[in-house]
Amino acid sequence: MAADALDWAGDQMCVTFTRGLDPAEVFTRYGADPARSRLLDADAASDLPTGQFAAGAVSLLRSGRLGDWTFCVEEDGVIGSWPELLSALSRGTETYGVLSTEGLAVFQHWRDGRCLENFEPDLEQPPSEHPGPWWDRVQEALAEGEGSGMAPVVALVLDHLGLTLDDATLAAPWPTLTVAEDDAPSAPRGGSYAGEGPVPPGAVEIL
Repeated sequence: MAADALDWAGDQMCVTFTRGLDPAEVFTRYGADPARSRLLDADAASDLPTGQFAAGAVSLLRSGRLGDWTFCVEEDGVIGSWPELLSALSRGTETYGVLSTEGLAVFQHWRDGRCLENFEPDLEQPPSEHPGPWWDRVQEALAEGEGSGMAPVVALVLDHLGLTLDDATLAAPWPTLTVAEDDAPSAPRGGSYAGEGPVPPGAVEIL
């Protein structure tokens, strides 16, 4: 897959890939009511009030099933990077998550509510003496890949899962809704970046 076909995966986005769930269940685990979802293309979805244009912090979620996996692309928010959300989302299955925001990029892999890998690729050293199998692969993808932000990492995950989610695919109509952070699984507090985003590497038990 050409990296230039993944402009959506550059900066200011959060995406999860979860095996075996349908979009309605994914929305539910994000804390949203799937009955509120509408089938919207990217242009129509962009008109929904989110982020600083809405009362409170509101994320735009667009989800769809591709083979055995369901993606959930989040704009104007980082709910998909919270450990509480990823724990709920991966319950009984597994989830990959990629976050790219201003000043923070994170890769995560969860299975059945437990974190397997959680790291910032920008770090010079892995978060532990025994990094998981994705550390080297992510670093190599960023070093050799094309595209801005975490697009090369998203391309790596898509290739691993055998999926196509390029700009044209994501622009098509998909189940879409907005969700307020207050409705999502509790945001991490304490051992996190100013109470927002993923917990620092090493703060979650690694299998």
